Amino acid sequence: MLNWNRWAMVAAAILLSSAADATPTAREIMQAVNDRDDGDHAQMEMEMRLIDKNRKVRTRNMRRWAQDRGEDSYSLLFFLTPSDVKNTGFLTYDYDQSGKDDDQWLYLPALRKTKRIANDDKSGSFMGSDFNYSDMTDPDLDDYTFTVMKETQVREHPVWQIKAVPKSAEIIKEIGYKQSVLFVRQDNYVVVRAVRWLEKRGRLRYLDVKQLEQIDGIWTPLEVTMTTKQGKKIIHKTEINYSAVQYGETSDPGLFTVRRLEKGVQ
Repeated sequence: MLNWNRWAMVAAAILLSSAADATPTAREIMQAVNDRDDGDHAQMEMEMRLIDKNRKVRTRNMRRWAQDRGEDSYSLLFFLTPSDVKNTGFLTYDYDQSGKDDDQWLYLPALRKTKRIANDDKSGSFMGSDFNYSDMTDPDLDDYTFTVMKETQVREHPVWQIKAVPKSAEIIKEIGYKQSVLFVRQDNYVVVRAVRWLEKRGRLRYLDVKQLEQIDGIWTPLEVTMTTKQGKKIIHKTEINYSAVQYGETSDPGLFTVRRLEKGVQ
């Protein structure tokens, strides 16, 4: 997350550095993606629909809080329903410093156990969804080689199509993707579509931001899908809808702690 003054400086820097060229570099674009304003404080409700290959649907409702601390971002998410996952919590410390591993913890109330997500586990599925744990934080840009492939459109909005390739086998193992193609809107630096090549089994994942709106001046995804395919066959799909999005209300710093994580929804 980023305040507006810093976002203005980032945008100005990109414009100045690219004055001699029609297109900024892929790295400059991805830096703007990471730095774009998504609020210093946020709270929202989420509905997650898990759809299997037989179109059987499981629905889960969640509540999420997020807060900036300097350049770092903290978030806490609790599952509200159904009863078998209620009070399951997920805490993330997303560090801005390059080379510093992000911290993630998953609390499982049925076991009364908090599991720290190790780097080797971040390629795993987040709570049975099509999102990896590695998808839950911003990427470390120094871990990738970025290339602008072309300029095109997504839902009539100009985008840059960017190829992202991890620099080592170790990074591929950690994030679970061999490469990605990202579609970045040119007016707001939101990744509105992506294709990701999974490390194993030759499968692809397709991210699609189907609804994107400005709330309090902040571009906010309200409907997102991630679909896993083998060729043309859909293996599994995750749909997430966001509602009751609020920005600006300061959260208690004590909210973003393992101790609070283990207390569940209150």
